[in-house]
Amino acid sequence: MMRTYSLTVLLWSCMLHAVHMMPSQKRTNKHSPSERITGLSENDGETLHRTKRGWMWNQFFLLEEYTGPDTQYVGKLHTDQDKGDGNLKYILTGDGAGSLFIIDENTGDIHAAKKLDREEKSLYVLRAKAIDRKTGRQVEPESEFIIKIHDINDNEPKFTKDMYTASIPEMSGVGTSVIQVTATDADDANYGNSAKVVYSILQGQPYFSVDPETGIIKTALPDMSRENREQYQVVIQAKDMGGQMGGLSGTTTVNITLTDVNDNPPRFPQSTYQFNSPESAPPGTPLGRIKANDPDLGENAETEYSISNGEGSDMFDIITDKDTQEGIITVKKQLDFENKMLYTLRVEATNTHLDPHFLQLGPFKDTALVKISVEDIDEPPVFSRPSYLIEVDEDAKEGSIIGQVVAQDPDITKNTIKYSVDRHTDLDRIFNIYSGNGSLFISKPLDREETPWHNITVIATEINNPKQSSQIPVFIRILDINDHAPEFAKYYETFVCENAKAGQLIQTVSAVDKDEPPRGHKFFFELVPEFAVHPNFSIVDNKDNTAGIMTRRNGYSRSKTSTYLLPVIIFDNDYPIQSSTGTLTIRVCACDSRGNMQSCNAEALLLPAGLSTGALVAILLCIIILLVLVVLFAALKRQRKKEPLIISKDDVRDNIVTYNDEGGGEEDTQAFDIGTLRNPEAREESKMRRDVIPETIFQIRRTTPLWENIDVQDFIHRRLKENDSDPAAPPYDSLATYAYEGNDSIANSLSSLESLTTDGNQDYDYLSDWGPRFKKLADMYGGEDSD
Repeated sequence: MMRTYSLTVLLWSCMLHAVHMMPSQKRTNKHSPSERITGLSENDGETLHRTKRGWMWNQFFLLEEYTGPDTQYVGKLHTDQDKGDGNLKYILTGDGAGSLFIIDENTGDIHAAKKLDREEKSLYVLRAKAIDRKTGRQVEPESEFIIKIHDINDNEPKFTKDMYTASIPEMSGVGTSVIQVTATDADDANYGNSAKVVYSILQGQPYFSVDPETGIIKTALPDMSRENREQYQVVIQAKDMGGQMGGLSGTTTVNITLTDVNDNPPRFPQSTYQFNSPESAPPGTPLGRIKANDPDLGENAETEYSISNGEGSDMFDIITDKDTQEGIITVKKQLDFENKMLYTLRVEATNTHLDPHFLQLGPFKDTALVKISVEDIDEPPVFSRPSYLIEVDEDAKEGSIIGQVVAQDPDITKNTIKYSVDRHTDLDRIFNIYSGNGSLFISKPLDREETPWHNITVIATEINNPKQSSQIPVFIRILDINDHAPEFAKYYETFVCENAKAGQLIQTVSAVDKDEPPRGHKFFFELVPEFAVHPNFSIVDNKDNTAGIMTRRNGYSRSKTSTYLLPVIIFDNDYPIQSSTGTLTIRVCACDSRGNMQSCNAEALLLPAGLSTGALVAILLCIIILLVLVVLFAALKRQRKKEPLIISKDDVRDNIVTYNDEGGGEEDTQAFDIGTLRNPEAREESKMRRDVIPETIFQIRRTTPLWENIDVQDFIHRRLKENDSDPAAPPYDSLATYAYEGNDSIANSLSSLESLTTDGNQDYDYLSDWGPRFKKLADMYGGEDSD
């Protein structure tokens, strides 16, 4: 009522005093009746008067979210042209006209028909006009006015996120920023304190605090440790009205995690560790694991283990397991119980990633003692060397000792050792060993040229415990002695020309020796004493392990002597001196003027091939005879005539039947095909021969039928000619069936197969009149007592 009263006063004040009470976006001034403008017209100079504006209003204000029982009164439109007689009609247009705002067209009163929300729309622009009901003309120009919605605190602050997540390193100082939260209020920030938000902390004290204006969350306690507590949940409240009582509020949750820093050194849970190791453990054998605990995470907890210099650092090693952060102690060198039974190691664990901000919390390492006891085991014998090399002359006598191997039991008991040779490495049993002292001796003669090296294995075994044994390789080198004489390096094919001159070099020879003297080979060449002065040839030693064969006279004759034998003695210079005699075969050959061989005697020329002329001629004749025989055999096979098909009546094939009995009747179909005899045309079909096995399948050549009005003999001759000229016929004698019996016979059929179809007994007496050829049939069927 107070608001309505003030508007009414405001409106009527405008009407009575014609003054502007409040500023507005658009307004119309009301002039007094005495206000006028004087001027001259173009025509008659009449005085002009200003028309008075009669609208009386200013901008209106409404409260949002009105919940009264009646509609909310906005204001009144009125013009001084309204005499109160109802002739004027007020019309309202613009934002919400007719729906949100309604006007009484008679009185000009404006009401809000619905509850308004400033957050949806805070300003409405409307237009008003007054119309004369009788004429329909506007009495005042249309004008525009504004309705503003005043805000009330009807929206609580809302955070941009329902839940925040943040992290901060542990051990951070007081006041370290963690995260900033933000809340917004939909109310009007320019009208009152409805949108003024203040932040406060509801949960999370005393660890964190929040700036009431900015919403920045900060640490409130120093040296917060992740190892003590890692997760924190902080609840922040945002309240409008500047945080005063009655303001609306909203909350959000902030989950804060403390991240790890390297602020804890590794620590061994115990100061001393104990492990045992058998002395036979090979290098690299793991003995045990130790671990220094570090409450940090990730790389901050990575630890490196090492053995401090001192006792046992050369016998043991420690490696770091990156997955478990444990130290694995391993054997570095072979242990020996008899040498040392207990080792004490000092192991150190150190962080690999240090944080310079927390070095004052160090040192970031720890040490522990590790005691390792070596356990005694029964060990196999141990040789004094890893291998043995023995050298022996190849002329050493059987039974002579060539060397000795030594082994002993490394245990305290010092068991007795026996020795033996592994026969798998000495299959020929050339060497043997004395089982008591390990002396090796020769059992068979040696030959360096055959086997210069012998690699055998000697086994040492404890007598009290044969399972404990060890092996050692023994390399035996056979030293050379001069026991082989030198000989020609190869077989020399030497020739001399018939026109050779005296002093001419015809051959250069060299020698080889199976021995290997330490100073190298040195050979000497000379003729045997019987031919020291040879009349035909001489030898010249070149002093480089070669010698030249020289001629001593002019001209040689093949007709007199075709071959010369020249014995040569070859010496070496080792001790004892060895020599051998080699014979050179020198052939006399015909040569050209340049000394190139043209021909020698036939026998000499063929000797290198290993065959004489007679042998070659014999082989050639044999080959020619074989070729002639093959050609003759092929020609005879082609020209050979075919023999008669039937040699005797006993030579019977599938398609020939001897009619000396009645046969098996019509059901006997195994002997021959009755249909072929009755139907000669069936023979002309393409069928495979049954009396041969063809290598390829060929098509039987079809010929013109010959059984019409021709003689049997002519028919057979034609078929025989066709068969002889057929290239697909088999190459050997076979039976050809011509399936044709000729024209009708006056004797009718001789078969008894159809005898059952006749009535009564038949008369076969006429068979006796046919002559001696049918005598057997007459005897069989013509007699009275015949069956």
